[in-house]
Amino acid sequence: MASEATTGPAVFEAAGLTKVYHMGEVAIHALRGVDLALHQGELVVMLGASGSGKSTLLNIMGGLDVASEGRLRYRDQELTGASESQLTRFRREQVGFVFQFYNLIPSLTARENVAIATDIAIDPMRPEEALERVGLGERLDHFPSQLSGGEQQRVAIARAIAKRPMVLMCDEPTGALDSKTGIRVLEVIEQINRELNTTTAIITHNEVIGQMADRVIRLSDGKVSDIHVNDRRIPPAELDW
Repeated sequence: MASEATTGPAVFEAAGLTKVYHMGEVAIHALRGVDLALHQGELVVMLGASGSGKSTLLNIMGGLDVASEGRLRYRDQELTGASESQLTRFRREQVGFVFQFYNLIPSLTARENVAIATDIAIDPMRPEEALERVGLGERLDHFPSQLSGGEQQRVAIARAIAKRPMVLMCDEPTGALDSKTGIRVLEVIEQINRELNTTTAIITHNEVIGQMADRVIRLSDGKVSDIHVNDRRIPPAELDW
């Protein structure tokens, strides 16, 4: 396992994270003692087969789920044992989420979908600025049905970044897209990471995407099996899909 990059101070520090789901009398071990740190401003790609624990880990770090055992710290905030209201505030103020499926509201325009996030944020961007950042400044008043899949995903990214999150969590953001459109979405994510210094974690099953990261973290059977530090980040447009 390669030594960890130190691109900035640790944002997340996880120690012994374990997650067990109970389905009747069956115990499913999604995480089995994960130790990991994510640093300020870095872009990390998490790879692993289905069931390896990568989505569970992302959800716990993002405050969508809680660990069964272990400790998780975000900057000076102990997330272990946090109440639901504390986790809600953490998600609202610190974390932006991008998922495989865009979760846009069909009856709202792109601008209005982004405004859902800015209305509850402390120091948000204007929806127009967020959409401009993802290359959709000319599509503000289009409804999701009038946008391509890649454009809808970029609206979802704009919604995630509009509240100026310190952390951007992306779970299979290109999973529903063709390669050309996926590359465009990755370019937007990379740009946000670089320009806003947002700590960014991307979950994917596509090994090639790991080349655009500062570090590639592999998970297997609920554990971190390898951490690889890239010599340089390859721009998404140069990835060989």
